[in-house]
Amino acid sequence: MRKRRQRKYDDPLCHADHRRPRTRREFLAQGFIMGTGAVLGSSAVTLSNNVQAQLAPDLLPLIADCGIATQGAGKIPFIAFDLAGGSNQAGSNVLVGRQGGQLDFLSTAGYERQGLPGDMIPPILNPDTQTNDFIDTTLGLAFHSDSAFLRGMMTRISPATAANINGAVIPARSENDTGNNPHNPMYGIANAGSDGSLLTLIGSENSDSGGNSMAPMSMIDLTRRPTKVDRPSDVTGLVDVGDLTAVLSQQDAVAVMESVYRISDQKLQAINTGGDPVIHPEDVVKDLVKCGYLKSADLADRFGDPTTLDPAGDPLIVGPQGIFTDAEFNGGDRSAGEFRKTASVMKMVINGFAGAGTIEMGGYDYHGGRRAEGEVKDFRAGQCMGACLEYAAITGVPLMMYVMSDGSLSSNGTIDNTVDGRGKGEWSSDNQQTAATFFLVYNPNGRPTLIGGTPEEQAIHQQIGYMRADGSVETAGTPAANNVNLLAETVVLNYMALHGENGQFGTALPNNGLGNATLQDSLTAFEPIVNGTITNPV
Repeated sequence: MRKRRQRKYDDPLCHADHRRPRTRREFLAQGFIMGTGAVLGSSAVTLSNNVQAQLAPDLLPLIADCGIATQGAGKIPFIAFDLAGGSNQAGSNVLVGRQGGQLDFLSTAGYERQGLPGDMIPPILNPDTQTNDFIDTTLGLAFHSDSAFLRGMMTRISPATAANINGAVIPARSENDTGNNPHNPMYGIANAGSDGSLLTLIGSENSDSGGNSMAPMSMIDLTRRPTKVDRPSDVTGLVDVGDLTAVLSQQDAVAVMESVYRISDQKLQAINTGGDPVIHPEDVVKDLVKCGYLKSADLADRFGDPTTLDPAGDPLIVGPQGIFTDAEFNGGDRSAGEFRKTASVMKMVINGFAGAGTIEMGGYDYHGGRRAEGEVKDFRAGQCMGACLEYAAITGVPLMMYVMSDGSLSSNGTIDNTVDGRGKGEWSSDNQQTAATFFLVYNPNGRPTLIGGTPEEQAIHQQIGYMRADGSVETAGTPAANNVNLLAETVVLNYMALHGENGQFGTALPNNGLGNATLQDSLTAFEPIVNGTITNPV
């Protein structure tokens, strides 16, 4: 008899209880195609102090008049991970408890449903150490000590970085295996003031959200539709000044662009508009033409050298002292592709080139086989999450990182005792009842402070909502628990609260469904970490 080939973890997922994939989202969730990298993160810093302005001084004030962002918007960078297919978030990764918070423990059956066998659940002593060390609060937010997300993150995060991180978890149902969940909060983040020096939004998919999951219809502004970015060459290709910098020095190229602007401006000023104070169409055209030439000069000034943008050429990202080694970054396997995607996002967002963003990763519909596959994929996602947090720390800026997935899954208690399975429960089926999302916040000035005057109060701000003892979401816990639109709004609210601007939430999202200020305060995790905007620490 022919021996059946051992399935590799990154092989496509063929589930007997799923139809054959037909849409791009289904191909992505089941791992038939790779997810590409998306950036959407609030712009926090200027380019670099070693990039000196070459534009003539009299033109610098006109840059703002033309709406050209040179330093981003001064908001906290924001990066979202969109794990397509319905990954595990609760229990085996981030601990989720009952009304008292993460450590208001579930029943043994509830943890088993979330993939944890009875000898690995948080309430008990570890028989190997006789200590309660199934709970890990290294990052402030409580993870299971053997969380694959956590293990992956800690391969990239230094102890000093970890000490300045905190987070919150949001138990909330969402539909399984569909991109129709309006999870993506990016337009709302842009409404809150996020912007970049090159782009407002970019994403890994050529979709209105820039990722796998949709954006809430009430937030969408197609004038900010994400630009697709999925590799380093896409990043360096965002700015094209033609052949000028190939035949001229960067400084000479800027001078040429300036001259074109001045000549065009003189000709346009010569057009007689009759002196009528009413705005005429020709006035609008004149402004558009003038600003177009000025923007070209500004781009040549700041980005004439494409290595300014290249994540592969950043020694903080790739190399002996970088977050990724050359072998990890330049390999031909699935992990290398995800690392290159993540690096592209990190570079764009944290350096302030883009406004807000999404890193989409596919193949997270990993039920129906050994637990090992989910552990390996979650570990890889954790490595990418950790890389973003560490790059923010190296750069010296804060970061809010959000992790979402379409639906979730559950275990029937069968144990995978393989090396990669780690003695945990196999994922047997999709299950939206166990779903949750979470976010982590890095603050260079110290660990973010939870709202609340007592540990008990802080615990219920760190877990926004709760689960029943059986490991399922309590749908009456928060407005977000059974409404994905309101889940995305809750994330935007928390982003604004980090700036001390949650009082302006109704202006940013005028049609929101999160009720009055008292309810919104109960949905907010942290005290502000910045006062409105931040400055370039470089």
